[in-house]
Amino acid sequence: MDFAGKFQVFWELFIEQGAWKRVLSVGLVNTLLIAVLGLLIGIVLGTLIGAVKVMPKYKLLPRILDKICSAYVGFFRGTPLVVQLLLTYYVLWPLMNVSVSSLYTAIIVFGLNSAAYVSEIMRGGLLSVDSGQMEAGRALGLSYGSTMMQIIIPQAIKNILPTLGNEFIALIKDTSVVSFVAAVDLYKTFTEIGNVRYEYFMPYIAMALVYMVLVALITLGVKLMERSLRKSDRNSQSL
Repeated sequence: MDFAGKFQVFWELFIEQGAWKRVLSVGLVNTLLIAVLGLLIGIVLGTLIGAVKVMPKYKLLPRILDKICSAYVGFFRGTPLVVQLLLTYYVLWPLMNVSVSSLYTAIIVFGLNSAAYVSEIMRGGLLSVDSGQMEAGRALGLSYGSTMMQIIIPQAIKNILPTLGNEFIALIKDTSVVSFVAAVDLYKTFTEIGNVRYEYFMPYIAMALVYMVLVALITLGVKLMERSLRKSDRNSQSL
């Protein structure tokens, strides 16, 4: 079948028979849910882990927490994401005798996986903030935790924003593996279109274009946020 024939088949399925509705309402929505919620979970947990990693280790509790966090990061960075999905969905949930949908499983695993990477990103961001900021906060009577939350972490997030954007892009692209646990995403919906006539040429090209558009929009959003932050920094310095 030539290109025109492949395109005609795809047009019939995607446009005339309304397959685009399932792509947008299920595939795209689920892909964004997994990536966005996964990133939010990753930022929250990753920030906590990053804070533990840079915490002074004078006492026993910080040293214990550091070991736990190191083991956590080692596991999630040392095993493939698809293995983590399979272990959680087919091993962990049955052992715990709980029933969790494939979509929520994907969100949880993506969040936990992202936290391991965000923690290292955040650790670098925290260390990039001048140590005098912590000393100034403590001199004002703030506790270590309050200084971290109110002074250090906001500055660190500004420094690592581009890297967080890259993490979000990676999560968007990695959602293509959730079909291993029967979750429906962009890859799954476009594959279903190809399965109708066993013709995957155009569906997969269309899928690649959708991913490229998503990545371009995320990149643009991160650049706009960086520009806004730089403008606010210049305005504050000029006061």
